[in-house]
Amino acid sequence: MKNSLNLDEIICIAKEKGATDIHLIVNSAPVIRINKELYDIENYPKLSEENCEVLANELLTNQEKEKLNLMGHVDFAFTKKSYGRFRANVFKQQGKLSISIRIISEDIPKFESLNIPRNVKEFYKFNKGLVLITGATGSGKSTTLASLIDLINKNKRKHIITIEDPIEYVHEHKLCKINQREVGKDTKSFKEAMKAVLREDPDVILVGEMRDRETISTVLTAAETGHLVFSTVHTLGAAKTIDRILDVFPENNQLQIRNQLSTVLKAIVSQELILTKDKNGLVPVCEIMIVNSAISNLIREGKIFQINSIIQSSSNLGMQSFDYHLSLLLKNNIINYEEASELAQDKKLFKTLIS
Repeated sequence: MKNSLNLDEIICIAKEKGATDIHLIVNSAPVIRINKELYDIENYPKLSEENCEVLANELLTNQEKEKLNLMGHVDFAFTKKSYGRFRANVFKQQGKLSISIRIISEDIPKFESLNIPRNVKEFYKFNKGLVLITGATGSGKSTTLASLIDLINKNKRKHIITIEDPIEYVHEHKLCKINQREVGKDTKSFKEAMKAVLREDPDVILVGEMRDRETISTVLTAAETGHLVFSTVHTLGAAKTIDRILDVFPENNQLQIRNQLSTVLKAIVSQELILTKDKNGLVPVCEIMIVNSAISNLIREGKIFQINSIIQSSSNLGMQSFDYHLSLLLKNNIINYEEASELAQDKKLFKTLIS
């Protein structure tokens, strides 16, 4: 039984076991997440309040400590030599500190390794417009975006600006020049960074998340004025994503936003991770919507509810529904029925697809 907290050792164990997350909680042994399930690290004692406070003080800057005291939680990223980069959140619960750490791959994964449908790779070739990667927390959105940005970096000569909270993957200058701005360190907020970004001569902009009305408005303007913009929304499904964006605005502005979206939106990829049949890993399930004239018209006319039927009938154009991809993974014996059935968005359609 260990008698002290050694974060490097915990990280080493987590990475060796293929964990995605580490949780440090008072009165619990260190916990790691493997394939969406939580496991205590064996032979470690329960953590004390002092353990978690000491670790938080080691990880946090003075500015981050102030934010923690003010808000009760703080997001940040850090790097540990020999172990790579991590995204973390320190938060208060019952007056004590807890720490959640997400393990980020040391290298930006090659697109082919993500098991994302191949046609999504082509999105890096867009010269302008808006591409959205959507899904729940932990669905792999940041990794997909990083891989697409890396493809641009390897194949084009462009100026890329990212606005992230926090910075996860660190990009090197390849053919492109890249400026990565972190909310809370390099800029006050997504909103403030987006106000300035158009004066910084970008070709490609990555906005970590479209959280508020002003950020969304500036993203749409950037895409309208000839920039290629990537961003994320915490939704599953293209129609739900578009509805979520529209709902941010008052009704008297929604016609204008629909018109802008119908013009600038290029594609939406919605993704979720599902356990493989052998329980040795996770694979992505994706809905892909690529905007054509029919979808553009539906957005403009406010007939968002009809988009799903266009996606389902446009596989020849590279589109696919979430349930179609589920059925494909099931037929290829990659996932099991129980997991697939639980994740299906339209249970009736899913049963038809696998029959």
